[in-house]
Amino acid sequence: MGRTAEKLQELRDREAKVKEMGGPKAIAKVHDQGKLTARERLDYFFDPGTFRELDMFVKHRGTLFGIDKVEIPADGVITGYGLVNGRQVFAFAQDFTARAGSLGEMHAKKICKVMDLALKAGKPFVGFNDSGGARIQEGVDSLAGYGNIFYRNAITSGVVPQISAIMGPCAGGAVYSPAMTDFVLMTKNTGLMFITGPDVIRSVLGEIITQEELGGAMTHNSKSGVAHFACENDADNIDHIKRLLSFFPDNNMEDPPFVDTGDSPTRLCPELDTIVPDSPRGAYDIKDVIRSVVDNGDFMEVHQYYAMNMVVGFARLNNKSIGIIANQPKVLAGCLDCDSSDKATRFIRFCDAFNIPMLTIADVPGYLPGKNQEWGGIIRHGAKLLWCYSEATVPKVTLVIRKDYGGSYLAMCSKELGGDITLAWPTAEIAVMGAAGAANVIFRKQIAEAEDPAAKREEIIADYEKNLCNPYIAASRGYIDAVIIPSETRARLIDTFEMLATKRVSLPPKKHGNIPM
Repeated sequence: MGRTAEKLQELRDREAKVKEMGGPKAIAKVHDQGKLTARERLDYFFDPGTFRELDMFVKHRGTLFGIDKVEIPADGVITGYGLVNGRQVFAFAQDFTARAGSLGEMHAKKICKVMDLALKAGKPFVGFNDSGGARIQEGVDSLAGYGNIFYRNAITSGVVPQISAIMGPCAGGAVYSPAMTDFVLMTKNTGLMFITGPDVIRSVLGEIITQEELGGAMTHNSKSGVAHFACENDADNIDHIKRLLSFFPDNNMEDPPFVDTGDSPTRLCPELDTIVPDSPRGAYDIKDVIRSVVDNGDFMEVHQYYAMNMVVGFARLNNKSIGIIANQPKVLAGCLDCDSSDKATRFIRFCDAFNIPMLTIADVPGYLPGKNQEWGGIIRHGAKLLWCYSEATVPKVTLVIRKDYGGSYLAMCSKELGGDITLAWPTAEIAVMGAAGAANVIFRKQIAEAEDPAAKREEIIADYEKNLCNPYIAASRGYIDAVIIPSETRARLIDTFEMLATKRVSLPPKKHGNIPM
């Protein structure tokens, strides 16, 4: 064998050794837990044959506690880039078979390098998290590694989309990087996120709780709102990421991709003419409205299990991506509260950062009353919603379906907050408050002095509803641009977004505003 052939064989042997990861036993253990290995995740994520690995031969430089005698293939993380449905994406995948995917100095440097490349190239960045946390033997070098990643998460935010998949444990400082990315997807039963684990909580507070209860997928999807999707397994998680990426541009300087859905832009939606109940207290599912209107009924809901009185997600209208923010009458009558305000704010800011036009669908009776909401900071949380709508410069279209009262009328992207076009169905009710509340405030004395107060109250309510609970006063003032037939909603929305496609807005120059966090 010649010298060149020997060198080539040496390269192949070194690559093969690294690709063995933690060895057959460690790989089998991962499979027994229902997980894919780090390399299997990347193989499933990227188009076949397109993944290009970087820093395969990186080694750690730890010397304490015997770590210098330990070989960690690829230093516990695989990094690189490739094509996902034909589009370039950068990614890392932590390898739990290699020293539990623990993060040390060089592990972090590998992640930082690929993040820097994603920023330079203007391409999305995805992280597959599955790690035992900071590598204790490397001490402060591990902590510095996390800090360098956090810094890049912040600097990259709003420039290229960042997505985190939580497919195994993610504890301590490790949770902050995913929380700083745009979307967090957790795999049920294996994905975990918490600052301090159950053992620490039990020793410090005496509370007994399981890992799944503390930081499992459904906990963070339904209670904390840290995670946006709960997925059945690793493959389902990756499928969600691929679908999510299909709605986004590569970076903040580009428009979202055009996808030919084959759905007619002039298609009518006759079911919408009867979807709003005759009773003002009647509920319906706002998702039925959304699916009826968007291309092929394809709606990717975000934060499905959190603050369910608000619905947010991605869809397409006439082959183009839009973000949808809508009140859900089925839950808390669609009232706004602290959590739903935060949910909508986060989503709106992502859409605006990445040039995704927004459709707001309003059916909201007001803010949820009560001391818990006031003490929880509903003023501050509600102010975020007002702020982010005002600041957003993408096309903003609002559709008022039924109730749109008081401050919540403003909060759901009214014209005063920069809404470009506001459409309303004939069932829309735009007023300071509902008829019953108005009667109690304005006509309290007349009702009290009437021979039959109950009858007088009903008469006043009926008169108020007839004269004020409709879209026509707002339309006469120009706050509503058009009152439309519900079945024509899809065609009207498509026309409106097409008209706004060339919208240009310049905000006053500033470093950044001080959003009421």
